[in-house]
Amino acid sequence: MRLRANGGWVSAPPDSPLRESITVLLLCPFLLAVALWNGFPLTFYDTGAYIAQGLGGLFVVERSAGYSIFLWMTGAAFSLWLTVGVQALMTGFVITQTARMEAPQLPIWALVVLCIGLTFGTGLAWYVGQIVPDCMTAVVALALYLVSFHAVRLGRARCFLLVAVAAIAVATHSSHLGLAAGLAIFVVLLRWTVLALKGRKTAAPRAGLAALSFAIGLGIVLSSNFALTRDVFISKAGSVFVFGRILQDGIVKRLLDETCPASGYALCAYKDTLPKTADIWLWGQGSPFLALDRFKGTRDESREIIADSLRLYPLMHIRTAFHSALSQFFMFKTGDQIEPQQWVLHPDFARYVPDQLDAYMTARQQQVRFAFGPINRVHEAVGMISLCGLGLLLVWGVVRRRWARVALPAFVFVALMGNAIICGALSNPHDRYQSRIMWLPTFALVLARWRPRNDAVEAGGAARMVL
Repeated sequence: MRLRANGGWVSAPPDSPLRESITVLLLCPFLLAVALWNGFPLTFYDTGAYIAQGLGGLFVVERSAGYSIFLWMTGAAFSLWLTVGVQALMTGFVITQTARMEAPQLPIWALVVLCIGLTFGTGLAWYVGQIVPDCMTAVVALALYLVSFHAVRLGRARCFLLVAVAAIAVATHSSHLGLAAGLAIFVVLLRWTVLALKGRKTAAPRAGLAALSFAIGLGIVLSSNFALTRDVFISKAGSVFVFGRILQDGIVKRLLDETCPASGYALCAYKDTLPKTADIWLWGQGSPFLALDRFKGTRDESREIIADSLRLYPLMHIRTAFHSALSQFFMFKTGDQIEPQQWVLHPDFARYVPDQLDAYMTARQQQVRFAFGPINRVHEAVGMISLCGLGLLLVWGVVRRRWARVALPAFVFVALMGNAIICGALSNPHDRYQSRIMWLPTFALVLARWRPRNDAVEAGGAARMVL
């Protein structure tokens, strides 16, 4: 792993601002490889709502105003390529900084090769090049890790940039608020544990900048919602999504069967025709959700039913939430609903970004259905191997007491669990929720291979982690 004396700048690590910047730019084409191959940024069914909200000022209750404002600020009205370009820069930046901190001897060419491997072996490029906030989940995790464990080595300027990147990423989706809060709490608990066991002379992570990132992200969420509605709130759809999950798990049907008509729920009239899944409840054409005026009409009763069912069936809630979170943890196929969507999105493109409509319609995604079977045979295998490797590395680190070596793998594992709990238990499991961050275990394992082997070097790096 020693650098060649005359190997050129690509054989050196990104150890200066200029080399860091060049490295980030070198990573961007690979992070956008799928979008470039597609001929246009990838879209999801939610893309139109984000565009309408950000460029048209139309509040869409079930979509993050933060990401919609991000679209507007990154020039989506002119070109959606600018938006995915910024997403690539943000992702490339946190990848580069993590590599600098975890594997300081890793040369630029090796980091580029690693990014190419992640592009083909994981779903990374499918999310960075997509007009939805899914790629930001991993950005939240890596940015918060860096400012918690490596703030001093990073320096003030990089920490400032990382806090800004983390705050923007946190604000792009309500699930990221929960993830960021959970990770900050994890850092606090870890710090208390380290100080209690080892004393104040031992290096310990600090949660101050992580908490600041969360606070700024929360402020962006509140201000974005206020800008669109003149009302201050975090989300007006959260209870409805939780309701959808407990409906899918049979809790709602049990409550209605045992309490109607005395309970007086509007849903009593539909208790024998309830959809079987949350997706059909929320988006199905014949769903009672539509008849009851969607989010606005069901929000209050959803909260009431959640509270009543928690009181009556607490163990059922715990069991089904655990099952949903566990299912989500192991659901990470790439390509969830990445398919032709023009029948939904064409009106929004025609109204808000008409100059981009032709390019959108002629992209590969609108012409054919992608064959994700072969892709997922690779992605799922890489994901499972990486999860197993992550577990083995954590066990090895605990047994050998190599805490600095397993800090990033442990943080990634907690982020994976947190994401699965938030998305699986508070919404309902979908492959894309976990797929969007499944490149992190692979990334962490490769960096662990390149970490300095000398205990003195490692200890010296750890000593500089204290903020």
